[in-house]
Amino acid sequence: MKLGIPKETAPHERRVALVPETVKKLATKKIEVVVQSGAGEASSFLDEEYRAAGAQIVGSFEEVAAAADTIIKVCRPFPEELAKLGDGAALVTLLYALSSADYVKQLASKRLLSIALELIPRTTLAQAMDVLSSQASLAGYWAVVAAAARLPKIFPMLMTAAGTITPARVLVMGAGVAGLQAIGTAKRLGAVVEATDVRPETKEQVESLGGRFLQVQGVELKQGTGGYAAEQSEEYKRKQAELISSAISRADVVITTALIPGRRAPILVTGAQVQSMRPGSVIVDLAAEQGGNVEGCVPGEDAVRQGVTIIGPVSAPSRVAFHASQAFSRNIEKLLLHVTADGRWNLDLDKDEIAKGCVVTREGLIVHPKLKEAAEAK
Repeated sequence: MKLGIPKETAPHERRVALVPETVKKLATKKIEVVVQSGAGEASSFLDEEYRAAGAQIVGSFEEVAAAADTIIKVCRPFPEELAKLGDGAALVTLLYALSSADYVKQLASKRLLSIALELIPRTTLAQAMDVLSSQASLAGYWAVVAAAARLPKIFPMLMTAAGTITPARVLVMGAGVAGLQAIGTAKRLGAVVEATDVRPETKEQVESLGGRFLQVQGVELKQGTGGYAAEQSEEYKRKQAELISSAISRADVVITTALIPGRRAPILVTGAQVQSMRPGSVIVDLAAEQGGNVEGCVPGEDAVRQGVTIIGPVSAPSRVAFHASQAFSRNIEKLLLHVTADGRWNLDLDKDEIAKGCVVTREGLIVHPKLKEAAEAK
């Protein structure tokens, strides 16, 4: 097996799919690597490091595609890049397949073996391969640091000769991986932290990190599956808005993290709630790439609404690209070691829940159960 690592071309993307550390480890498993020159520079990994780890360096995407039988990327190839992949090659990347039916059909038409990293099951066995979790954790950390840099206040309480400076107040909406990391980071910086989530079972986790959990009462809660939250009823959303409106109005920083697989991100913070915040306050919308949780969020830009700065990052983990790439690469290593043997694919879609969960197309067919069912229904 020979892996190809192209330079990422998506806007704002600074990560690289494999780092030299992983290249060296894979070589012992009969897996070779070819890297496009400059692929790791944005995340501080130089061509010389890849060469020292045993990788072959080539100059262009076309050369990578020609030399490798498997392409590993952070962001899925653009159509013009996809067209350059050889029929029957393999593609491992964040496909976002559940919301990209036409793209999946293109993969099948090229007879590509495609693995969607976002579909890796969130099970105990698959934890070490879970790209979404590793990247979300780094995004949650970055969100707090970014907000602290923009806020015209300090986070911790400070005792001075002139009196006490009160701590900043941070509200984190969504207590998943990104949210919990944001809570922990904000607390370590000395902020007063509140958090909300549609899953009441996260209360203990929030409180263990020093946050105060805000919980909706008196409305039926829909349970999610596979470690994800489910979209809630309009009544729940209304009650949630009522509960957090006062928290938003007194917060100096709001961080939103709510995502629904294959769907637009839900609106959690309205324009009126933004207006209720003190001028100079900061909102970081980690759902910006999927439409945003905040009204007025502009993906890829900092928007100012009534004196409140709304940061809408695209590829937030890229803001800490070195460690994001390192974590991503280690996830890929664990996945490859699970689904290969002696440098060859070893995929059992009948018995292996991990392979069954993330393999999308194979030998010209859509094989992922959910996507296959959707395709056959049309």
